[in-house]
Amino acid sequence: MRYTILCYHNEEITSAWTDEEDAEVIENLKAVNRKWAKNFEPIVRLMPTSAATTLRKSENIVTDGPFAETKEQLLGFYVVNVENLDIAIQIAREMAEANPGGAYELRPIALYYPNGEAIEDAPTP
Repeated sequence: MRYTILCYHNEEITSAWTDEEDAEVIENLKAVNRKWAKNFEPIVRLMPTSAATTLRKSENIVTDGPFAETKEQLLGFYVVNVENLDIAIQIAREMAEANPGGAYELRPIALYYPNGEAIEDAPTP
């Protein structure tokens, strides 16, 4: 079963980290990543929202910046392949210990080939 773990944090806080503080958090997360390496698939760290471009679908307008004004921004995501949600939650808890603050949102996912055929359907809740 595949889940995505979406990583949210206050960008004002994470952007204020020194290079050393950022490197320490990444090293802490790498320890969790190594422990669960067989379960991890893609891991993506997003650049700051100041680098974002948004297409507002209803107006067909392209704007600079994030879609929503929120306190916590999506900073990146993990894809994990685990037996059940409980294991995905355990991984997220360990990541939270390595990188306090913010939130981790877990969602089941389905994979698709570029031609639109399903590789694996999302689990039903």
